[in-house]
Amino acid sequence: MSRDAAMEVFGEAAPYLRKSEKERIEAQNQPFDAKTYCFVADPEVEYTKGKIKAAQDGKITVETEDGRTVAVKPDDVYAMNPPKFDRVEDVAMLTHLHEPAVLYNLKDRYSSWMIYVSSLFWQR
Repeated sequence: MSRDAAMEVFGEAAPYLRKSEKERIEAQNQPFDAKTYCFVADPEVEYTKGKIKAAQDGKITVETEDGRTVAVKPDDVYAMNPPKFDRVEDVAMLTHLHEPAVLYNLKDRYSSWMIYVSSLFWQR
């Protein structure tokens, strides 16, 4: 049984709970470099996506998704999850489970009209 078929029980609500199989396959095929893609602390929006460009003298240089270049302490850089985890229905499934990853996932889900319900309530 495909994952899409398993979601049929939720009827019209299914697209608001989980990405379709097609969307999941597309996300798995997106290029992603786990060593350079990251989140960095940002005073305007808490955290922003970025790509590590260099590391020297106790600072990491990151190019943010909006094109800025920032130099931050290593403690302000957080590993990013691969795109296949974008809008995941249970944050416990994330490879990197930390504040920026959880906040990004929730923001991404809500901006896509996908509610978040803890898996604790799904158990029967």
